[in-house]
Amino acid sequence: MTPSQPSKGGFLKGRRVMLLGTTILSLGAAALFVAPDAARHPAVAQNVTQQAQTVQRPVGFADIVEKVKPAVISVRVKVNASPENSSFEGGQLPQGFERFFRRYGMPEDMFPEGPRNRGPRERGPRQRTTGQGSGFFISPDGYAVTNNHVVDKADEVDVQTDDGKTYTAKVIGTDPRTDLALIKVDGNNFPYAKLADKAPRIGDWVLAVGNPFGLSSTVTAGIVSARGRDIGAGPYDDFLQIDAPVNKGNSGGPTFDIDGNVVGVNTAIFSPSGGSVGIAFAIPAATVDSVVTQLKDKGSVTRGWIGVQIQPVTQDIADSMGLKNTDGALVAEPQPGSPAVKAGVKAGDVITAVNGEKIGNARELARRIGSMAPGNSVKLTLQQGGSEKTVNVTLGELPAQVEARARGGDDRGSLNEGSALGLQLAPAGSVAGSGSEGVVVTGVSPDGPAAERGFKTGDVILEVAGKAVSNPADVRKALADARKDNKRTVLMRVKSGEGTRFVALPAGRA
Repeated sequence: MTPSQPSKGGFLKGRRVMLLGTTILSLGAAALFVAPDAARHPAVAQNVTQQAQTVQRPVGFADIVEKVKPAVISVRVKVNASPENSSFEGGQLPQGFERFFRRYGMPEDMFPEGPRNRGPRERGPRQRTTGQGSGFFISPDGYAVTNNHVVDKADEVDVQTDDGKTYTAKVIGTDPRTDLALIKVDGNNFPYAKLADKAPRIGDWVLAVGNPFGLSSTVTAGIVSARGRDIGAGPYDDFLQIDAPVNKGNSGGPTFDIDGNVVGVNTAIFSPSGGSVGIAFAIPAATVDSVVTQLKDKGSVTRGWIGVQIQPVTQDIADSMGLKNTDGALVAEPQPGSPAVKAGVKAGDVITAVNGEKIGNARELARRIGSMAPGNSVKLTLQQGGSEKTVNVTLGELPAQVEARARGGDDRGSLNEGSALGLQLAPAGSVAGSGSEGVVVTGVSPDGPAAERGFKTGDVILEVAGKAVSNPADVRKALADARKDNKRTVLMRVKSGEGTRFVALPAGRA
């Protein structure tokens, strides 16, 4: 599935063996030293023996593994593969993951089924292929969790339990946005695992159980390395990062805490070589619980939607707007007719809290709203026009083809005050295809601040410092006013092919 090969642990393993060997030799030496004195000093010998018996053995994971391993299953799929239905470990690689892997140099042979790897002799119809992943029972009546990319487009799904029995499974529902799937086998009294009711802390021990490379019931141990990881897989990224070796075939398998509860579902690894380097990603139990509950109830997942395009609040943007910090999510553009527009949310507002709970960044807002059900009413706290206000929004349902994306936005450091912007401008109405509102960028100096901030020819500047602009003179005046007010940066609302965003530029000359 997603995960890869065991990490290069030979050196570390050797060190463990060496340390263990040293301990054994030391104990042996002590025994040889004590033995000759035993006859002359029986009390000494007895004391040493008692101390040896009371030495605490190293704490292992055997009891936990014995408890949880029966709930883990091997998921095997059969797919009628074709160029349009290529598989990765038995399923479709989730949107965004392949880009993430390739960005970090994942070798091409990690995608053996992909169309770019097909040679001249493979242009005809594909043969029936099989894939394998992992999963785990979440209830005694046969419901089990795995990854969406494990079972996506599968014609047949079978599961094999820890005791070697094989069952045919039915796919109840899938959620590509979180890469989760719920499957079911007929039967009762299956051993099952419970989802943890609290998030693990960074540094907590975890155990990953699964079937890497088809090696069933493999257990690896590590710690939680980080939380809230965004790997570019989707708008709801909130992965746990663990260093327990996770490999191809572990996908969909559980990560347990030391109490035997599932804290995450293994779904991806970072690997520059194709092998495990101790960086794996798991979907948190809270997300799994929310998604699986909906899949079980109705076979699909619906998400709350307020209908805004959002982006991070950078330090430059915060300075331009007079904000005290960079917390919250900046509304780049509300969608016409959306719940946000009906509630009075405007472009340039900064959403700082939902139902009284602070929002740290744009991605956190997307996750928070996406975790709520359509129809719920939420209170959004906004910074609007220099003052704070609260609005009530009734959540709509996220359209099938719409993502509540948190745009990457402008994340570069600020530039020196007074630098030339490096822009050539013209009224939008004078350039075909640019619309009738704003000022279109007709040229960008490659060495100027605007180029540094992502401006491209064809972008349209709609507002500068909160004021609509219709010609280059409006832009120059807005910049001059900003300099008079001793502002280091000025906020521009820019429309491009990717959507609308806010960009902070130094208050230099256009």
